Amino acid sequence: MKKRILILTASVGSGHIKAAEAVADELLRQAPGVDLITVDFMSRETSLFHWLTKKLYLFMLAWVPNLYDHCYKFSGGESGGGLARRLAAYAMLPVLKKLIARYQPDLVLCTHPFPEGACALLKEKLHTQGGDLPLAVVMTDYSLHQIWLYPQVDAYFMATEAMQEEMAGLGLGAEAVASGIPVAMSLKNLPARQELRRQLELEELPTVLLMGGGLGLGGMDETLQELETLADRLQLLVIAGRNEKLLARVRELGAASHHSVHCWGYTGRAHELMGASDLLITKPGALTISEAFVLGLPMLLHDPIPGPETENAVYAARHGAAIWLHPGESLSRAVRELLHGNLSAMGEKAKVCSRPEAAAVIAKKILKLCRP
Repeated sequence: MKKRILILTASVGSGHIKAAEAVADELLRQAPGVDLITVDFMSRETSLFHWLTKKLYLFMLAWVPNLYDHCYKFSGGESGGGLARRLAAYAMLPVLKKLIARYQPDLVLCTHPFPEGACALLKEKLHTQGGDLPLAVVMTDYSLHQIWLYPQVDAYFMATEAMQEEMAGLGLGAEAVASGIPVAMSLKNLPARQELRRQLELEELPTVLLMGGGLGLGGMDETLQELETLADRLQLLVIAGRNEKLLARVRELGAASHHSVHCWGYTGRAHELMGASDLLITKPGALTISEAFVLGLPMLLHDPIPGPETENAVYAARHGAAIWLHPGESLSRAVRELLHGNLSAMGEKAKVCSRPEAAAVIAKKILKLCRP
């Protein structure tokens, strides 16, 4: 009988979506007959309440990041944080019940903690009635946080062995697999840098890619203005994501720049642009970092979202794959030193951190977890 898997993700940035897509692609490769349903749990089409919750989250990130930091730390607490997570799960449970009733999945896979919390609550209720529903979770961070942890989860897939060991010490009973964060399997098969530049019709100049995630965050217009102070002519590739105002501003700055500036909105060519670059300047989103690891792409990290992205930056910098630029430090100076330094050594250290087979490992395990 055909297995049906419901993948619940969230359009909060692009990382959770990309992780879901990577696993979905590999599930279809390993089991072509599998029935996959992917739902954006925080979209307006799924739920107006969920969508408004996402909008509040994005507002906090843009205007009051310190408030988000307090919320993140509070949600990691055992007392008040646990109550807040449970209340959020109850609020989202009605929509989840409708999805389960509609699709009747043999397993649910979550790449965001909001649908995970609602699924955990549903499993708790099913257990009292003698029922069950396999639940697997892909963590999209390089550190553990209480918001991801529920005893009802059957299997966790996480970035590192250190996280796996920490999970084992918590005694939740779930299987913890240090699979790595799933990225597109096609990443490891990209052409060489020079060939990608030829395909993209780029110049043979020191090439720096600027990214701010799917939301186009990270002060990229300010970054461009500071890079303008560098005497050496660079090739600057800018991905503005879904931020139309940023895209217009980048085009305006690029037209007056002495650098060779190319810009894109939300694009399906991000991997090729990464592969064509010598250095990546970005916020430390976990998926972006994971992709850079696979490509051996050195990183200059800045403006992390308080909480998980800060931990991501610590991880990449500690392993020598990135430089974390702290407030007050000169970005132009850091870029100049990196481009005249040993970028190849940083690239090799990035590759040591890479897990290009993560999606394959996760898909294989999920297929075994499905209800017979």
